[in-house]
Amino acid sequence: MLWKPRFTRWLKLPVFLLCLAPVLLLARNAYLQILGPNPIETITHDTGDWTLNFLAVTLAISPLRRLFGLPELIRFRRMLGLFAFFYGCLHFTTYLWLDKFFDFHEIAKDVWKRPFITAGFLGFISMAPLALTSTAGWIRRLGGRRWQILHRLIYLSAIAGVVHYYWLVKSDVRKPLLYGSIVLLLLAERAVAAFRKSRIGPNSRDA
Repeated sequence: MLWKPRFTRWLKLPVFLLCLAPVLLLARNAYLQILGPNPIETITHDTGDWTLNFLAVTLAISPLRRLFGLPELIRFRRMLGLFAFFYGCLHFTTYLWLDKFFDFHEIAKDVWKRPFITAGFLGFISMAPLALTSTAGWIRRLGGRRWQILHRLIYLSAIAGVVHYYWLVKSDVRKPLLYGSIVLLLLAERAVAAFRKSRIGPNSRDA
């Protein structure tokens, strides 16, 4: 089924509100003081989970377009990617503010000495240039090819996020392994698509 452009434009607002729902629910629970016995841990885990959720959904856009013939899905990719960065910012800010109280000396020690913090920090800073260059103006400045290469940093962000989660939980690794499997599947689909494209010629600009 091919979606009409007008329909997808109308759909953007509900999708935007749906993407905001997790943080609004988190804010509601914080206001009602029902975040559990360790509110900081709850906020940290929830924002981290949603960062990975949005990274995975953003990575899924191109495969879904190819597999189901839905080119109009591209209209949602930038929004979803920016929400991944938004939740990543909330996750990182929770660590900086509520956990470390902006003690940058302690933060630097954490990044240097604790591998899961290092992986998380790498994943976060990899998202920053993607958010900064997400506009049409930056695509024109960089050129389509260089812009596409830069935005492959999302692969690094997703992998680093999964590694961060896996090293963090230590014992019950079912959720990070699930995220890892999803990211691996999405990256494998891209590799297969790139291989086919190299054999039959460039027919798509999917990243």
